[in-house]
Amino acid sequence: MIFQETHLRGAFVIEPEPHGDERGYFARTWCAREAAEHGLLDSFVQFHVSSNRSKGTLRGMHYQADPHGEAKLVRCTRGAVFDVIIDMREDSPTRHGWVAVELTAETHRQLYIPIGFAHGFQALVDDTEVFYQVTGFYHPEAARGVRWDDPLIAIEWPLEVTLMSDHDRRIPRIGSLPVAENS
Repeated sequence: MIFQETHLRGAFVIEPEPHGDERGYFARTWCAREAAEHGLLDSFVQFHVSSNRSKGTLRGMHYQADPHGEAKLVRCTRGAVFDVIIDMREDSPTRHGWVAVELTAETHRQLYIPIGFAHGFQALVDDTEVFYQVTGFYHPEAARGVRWDDPLIAIEWPLEVTLMSDHDRRIPRIGSLPVAENS
């Protein structure tokens, strides 16, 4: 596996190294030993699947507040998504900075999201499915969000947003907090 740290400390794009022959290929998508060498948590306690019928569907930006923070390992198992994370860590020099990665079923690329990050995505094609591995149990009282179109974050979504939940539409803007620049 190839681990590429993003400019947001602790967030990694992870790419498999497929070994192929006439049958197809084999690739490892997770190794606890290699993850530990990069400081990643691997004690996943819940797995989730998100099905998205329509291109342009947006889900996010969600996270859980301390002490119920959770790390995630996310990959697209059908279709393609524009996957986005926002650094929400209080002590981080990149607080409110964001990273976007295109995840597709074809590349098998994954995004490791550390504790303290908001996460969301936009479906780039119809009939998209996203698979999450999560290190913490869901606690409704700790659920938080960042508005998908907050001008202080200024995420550059690739498509017009065609569908989202009423809950996501009602998430308030962050306010006048300073925002880290993206690279």
